[in-house]
Amino acid sequence: MSAQPPSSLSTDDAPPVAVTNATSELKQPPAEKPSDIRRRGYVILSFWLIVLLLGLPIWWKTTTIYRADLPLQEMLDWSDGKACRPVFPLRISIQANSLQDQEAQNLLRLTQHALDDLNDFAGHHLRLQLSPPLGDEATSATNNGSALTIRLSPGEATTATLDPYEPTLDITYPPNNIPSPTASSSALATYVASQLRSTFGEEQATISYLLSTNSMPSEHRPLGLSPETVESLAKRTTRSLKYSPTYHLTFSLFTSGALPSSWDIETAIEEYMKPVLDVLSPIHNFTIDTQVQLYAAPGVQNDVLQKQDLSSFINAAEWPLSPSIGGAPTINFIVFVGNQTIVTSPESESSQSWLIPQWGTVYLLSQPWDTTHVSTETLKQPLLTFTSHLFSLLGTPQSGSLPLRLSTLTRIRSADLLLRASSTLGSLARLALALPSISIPSSVADGVSKTMTHLRLACDNLGGLDGLEHARIAEAEAERAFFEKSMVGQLFFPDEHKIAVYLPLLGPVAVPLIMGAINEFKAWRKRRREKAEKGAEKKKE
Repeated sequence: MSAQPPSSLSTDDAPPVAVTNATSELKQPPAEKPSDIRRRGYVILSFWLIVLLLGLPIWWKTTTIYRADLPLQEMLDWSDGKACRPVFPLRISIQANSLQDQEAQNLLRLTQHALDDLNDFAGHHLRLQLSPPLGDEATSATNNGSALTIRLSPGEATTATLDPYEPTLDITYPPNNIPSPTASSSALATYVASQLRSTFGEEQATISYLLSTNSMPSEHRPLGLSPETVESLAKRTTRSLKYSPTYHLTFSLFTSGALPSSWDIETAIEEYMKPVLDVLSPIHNFTIDTQVQLYAAPGVQNDVLQKQDLSSFINAAEWPLSPSIGGAPTINFIVFVGNQTIVTSPESESSQSWLIPQWGTVYLLSQPWDTTHVSTETLKQPLLTFTSHLFSLLGTPQSGSLPLRLSTLTRIRSADLLLRASSTLGSLARLALALPSISIPSSVADGVSKTMTHLRLACDNLGGLDGLEHARIAEAEAERAFFEKSMVGQLFFPDEHKIAVYLPLLGPVAVPLIMGAINEFKAWRKRRREKAEKGAEKKKE
């Protein structure tokens, strides 16, 4: 018999082996050392500390919009007319050489009372003062700092004559019109007061109109004006240019053909216009250039121009008009040599020229077809017309003598610039309050500070050239601060755009930090729970 394996057992007969326990009980990783747990916690904590103590401050510092401190309430006070109420104290000198000192003082007192009764605008103070009985030159308004000098002299009737070239008002009176020392009123005093009111009436109306159109509270506004006066002043304001210390005057000769090809414009300007420019020099500076343009076709082809044709006469597409030089506004004076004529109503002041608001003047000059040169004498009337229109474009009052008109222009421009600068300050303050996220650079704060400094100086010196200069600087600084480039750009940078920029950057950084902190917190809770269970089992044993 073949030998069988000594202990050969079939698979079916083999005893069961504990395979289930071996496969069910997976091999567990070794327990973490306490030092490793602490190290992992320190690593996560260090990342969070870097983010919170270093990353967030740097991000906050580099992304925070800088807002310089602005005196917002003071700016609003200027805008509302609380910081300065424009007041123009004008001194009027009375020269009465033929009166005794007591009679002159009594007349001055009665005239001042009559003037105060007639004046319904507190912002325009006319204060009378008695001049010493000296010569005319020593007591003129230009020498004693007065806005006007009244020269009283005896005569047969009561008359008043305003000197066209000096700020002097000559008044004659009958000798029996001198008030007695005990009189409470006087016909002569009332007459002088009415003449002063008439002389400065246009100035008072203009300043009153400026204040009424400004955003001042109702209690600071002057009394109302008639609709006709308001309409006239509105037209003048629309016609005149914005104030500038310098204007550029461009004189152009445009011809529809090859002739004329030259003109004596330099000589004509020197003879007919330069004296006026010299008179205006304390208020404005002027630069001048000239040009000749041949074959200049107008925008209309009609020989007879109707009123509606005037707006399209200037062919701006083909006429090389000089632009502004050095930032100064340009005033264009054009002499067009052609056969065009203007058909206007009989009450129109001219049928050869017309004024274009805030732009200049066009003068149509008719010359024989073979004229090759325009002489100085031929240019006399165009230059005189340009001079008259220049006053209108500068906003000069229409009534009164030339010195009074220029001094009035100084005061009107000072008030206009002061009100515009104050209004700009108020707009800037309201903008800063309405948009808390807008950037306010330090240059804006410096501009606001300079504006308010010069506004205060302008308010204290209204009526003179110093006040005009301070008001001009204040208006320029206020405009520069309001239109600061870096600040205006923030108006078009909404918060939604910031979120769209930051989320793609912060998301990948924040997710690992947050998930790591959550997992570490769960592991800590698990260890704490297991430790609590072991402690409970030990207590049971």
